[in-house]
Amino acid sequence: MRRRRRRSLEGLKTFSCLEELILDNNLLGNDLRLPRLPHLHTLMLNKNQITDLESLLDHLANVVPSLEYLSLLGNMACPNELVSKDKDEDDYQRYRYFVLHKLTNLKFLDTRKVTKWEREEALLRGAFMKVVKPMDAKASSSDAASVSPETHYTPLPSGSRDLTNHRGVLGKCRYIYYGKHSEGNRFIRDDQL
Repeated sequence: MRRRRRRSLEGLKTFSCLEELILDNNLLGNDLRLPRLPHLHTLMLNKNQITDLESLLDHLANVVPSLEYLSLLGNMACPNELVSKDKDEDDYQRYRYFVLHKLTNLKFLDTRKVTKWEREEALLRGAFMKVVKPMDAKASSSDAASVSPETHYTPLPSGSRDLTNHRGVLGKCRYIYYGKHSEGNRFIRDDQL
């Protein structure tokens, strides 16, 4: 028998006393909307297509207030160092702090028990652990044109931002470097060679 993948959870409205819900390996994405399930304490959403963590957590905080066990492994919203080369254990820990900040009743997140120390860190710093994604490189040129260059941060002075208006100077300077203060000359002098 072939298992059918879910994209909609519309039929869950009639199960208001549901306590556990396992939705692993489906096609559920950022448009996931659960009905109010006040008794739900376990939710498994592993291996779906969820990328927007903050909106999911805000939704879950509203509709499943008794949630204690949550697993989001296998989603883009959950950083995994084994699957993605640009993620590491620190990314995953920041993710845990952010989730625990949003869902304060969790006892287990993914495969690990929530520790007292993690809960304290989440209360102090969890709000600052939100992962901000840069603008998509494939964004349309009209979106890029509507954003002025002054809205982007750059450490360079405003005069050097425009590459066509370069004011660099090439020429002699009055400073002469003899190398006596360089790292290589710190311990060995020429007369010691």
